[in-house]
Amino acid sequence: MSMMEKASYLKGLADGLALDNTSKEGKLIAALVEMVELMAEKIDELDHDVEELNDYCEELDEDLGDVEEVLLDLDEDECDGDCGCCDCADECDYMDETFEIECPSCGDKICFDESVDPEELICPACGEKISCKFEDEE
Repeated sequence: MSMMEKASYLKGLADGLALDNTSKEGKLIAALVEMVELMAEKIDELDHDVEELNDYCEELDEDLGDVEEVLLDLDEDECDGDCGCCDCADECDYMDETFEIECPSCGDKICFDESVDPEELICPACGEKISCKFEDEE
């Protein structure tokens, strides 16, 4: 039963009592019933708004999940931690394909994979260009 239905039931009970609206008690009860009816109407409106906002948040959450999948480009068999800079290097196959360096300007750890040219690396934290060169493994 919605709040409006409950308020209507109370109003019906008050009308059924045939209260004298000229007496102090009758005026008080009539005013209270009217206030309950207005409050119930507002509560029902707010409930409706909250339901709409919850639905919208769920849609946004699903869309954000899709965006994260695309941006992180992680498959289900790859690391589901915070790869990019996670501490799961011992058990994470995804981390085997990444390189980690420390920014000389701000000291932030930067992780990148072989698709990034190390000579064009820019620190996401401070925006400084980082020059790093890799020696060929023999």
